[in-house]
Amino acid sequence: MAKLNDGESKTKILGAQNHVETQEEEEVVLEAAIDTWKYVLGYVEMAAVKCAIELGISEAMENHGQPITLSELSTSLDCSPSSLHRIMRLLVHQKLFKETISPEDQTKYYSLTPITRLLKNHDHSMAALVLLESSPVMLAPWHALSGRVRDEGRAAFEATHGESLWDYNAKHPKHSKLVNDAMASNARIVLPVVLKGRAEVFEGIGTVVDVGGGNGSALQTMIKAFPWIKGINFDLPHVVAAAPEIAGVEHVGGSMLEFVPKADAAFVMNVLHDWGDEECITILRKCREAVPKDKGKVIMVEAVIKEEKHEIDDEKEEKLKGLRLMMDMVMMAHTTTGKERTQQEWEYVVTQAGFTKCIVKPIQAIPSIIIAYP
Repeated sequence: MAKLNDGESKTKILGAQNHVETQEEEEVVLEAAIDTWKYVLGYVEMAAVKCAIELGISEAMENHGQPITLSELSTSLDCSPSSLHRIMRLLVHQKLFKETISPEDQTKYYSLTPITRLLKNHDHSMAALVLLESSPVMLAPWHALSGRVRDEGRAAFEATHGESLWDYNAKHPKHSKLVNDAMASNARIVLPVVLKGRAEVFEGIGTVVDVGGGNGSALQTMIKAFPWIKGINFDLPHVVAAAPEIAGVEHVGGSMLEFVPKADAAFVMNVLHDWGDEECITILRKCREAVPKDKGKVIMVEAVIKEEKHEIDDEKEEKLKGLRLMMDMVMMAHTTTGKERTQQEWEYVVTQAGFTKCIVKPIQAIPSIIIAYP
């Protein structure tokens, strides 16, 4: 074998190093491309889940009473087995449904998971939230998000539909009902966590006004837990006009920017994040005026964003932080000045509204409990 001189040896070594670097760079690019595809196809999972809800897959499985085959499921739903198989294949891979295979004849059986149990039409369903956020009305503003970033004075929803979400809801009862159903489904999931984990917050309260209470579902859950409480469901006139009669609840129409009905405590859940600081301070002032100065309180159930890394305790809290940050993007897309706030930002609006004390109580959910005292 011919011996290489020093120049040739250096060339060979450098060539080998460059080849390794090129391989490493290619792997990095390929990995980045795979990650990017997750964003390219990010809408697919939502669309498939919406399809499952509209078809009633979870209900069909529940009614069947035991793991179900594709043939049985397609017959129950009266749909194409081949198309249904493709939907189920994706949702099984995403762990929304469970798939088991019979060792005797290799037949596949499908069953529910904790997630898909929440997609059925029942009291603790989150199906309405999925149907709302995946509706054409709510999806369209996302295409105008960059415009919202450039022009902070105009919401992406307003740029898309020519009016605010609230004005749109007032003119479109069907969409307004979809919004109210979605908010009610969220309340039915979150409120029991609030009531069980922080029941002491409601001690000594005889009357509660739910500010922006929608169809009254939150008060209904609250009164079931604390039967001595009398509730006032306060929302815009067209909202309370469509609200059902609820024992122990009085529906009152009006604008929270103008007044709030008198009560021992004001309850505000997932409402203040729809508004900028100025409107938020006005609403809180109206709430402060509505409750007694000596023993009144305003109970808010709102997200509190933790910005510092040391504030995150565990993997679940990290997941919750991600959801809160995504909720902040929802506020950017659908409201003009709304946002999710840090604890410091909450303390600012509460103080500016004239309250003397503010306490934040975390719970195992996206929002926390924020209590303001006059």
